[in-house]
Amino acid sequence: MGTELVIRPFMDKDYAALNDYCLPTEQAIYTSLPLKIIEDFRRDEYNLPMMIIVNEDLVGCFALYTDKSGNKYTSNENAILFKSFSVDSRHQKKGLAFKALKKLPQLIKRNYPDKDEIILTVHHTNNQAINLYEKAGFVDNGYRFIGKEEEELVFHYIL
Repeated sequence: MGTELVIRPFMDKDYAALNDYCLPTEQAIYTSLPLKIIEDFRRDEYNLPMMIIVNEDLVGCFALYTDKSGNKYTSNENAILFKSFSVDSRHQKKGLAFKALKKLPQLIKRNYPDKDEIILTVHHTNNQAINLYEKAGFVDNGYRFIGKEEEELVFHYIL
């Protein structure tokens, strides 16, 4: 499989692939499944689902939350929230998550020029994700948030 990775907004034609999306239970506890992201989008215009595509195959998904007043993790009104990131289990261990994270800053700068920071949260026990985010340049400044599933670490990426 080649690795021409493209990140683009959700389109209705993605439903079939999202219905077939595979995420092991041990990973699903840390994120929202892609169909849930789409449901949230239908209810909240600021919750923008993004698809990660490799050679026309949907391999991953995440959401960008753009509402200035809805980001409870920072006082920076110019921050964008990156959330619900996952890669289909059939496409894991290929470096695609890292590639997507490395493309994220340019995507945000291009599409949201008023944004100057990316914020994400990660469950304190999700060591695999913590390591990935750090490798991709996100920084843990020590901020913590107590969510539904215990402590979340708040990571930052300055654009």
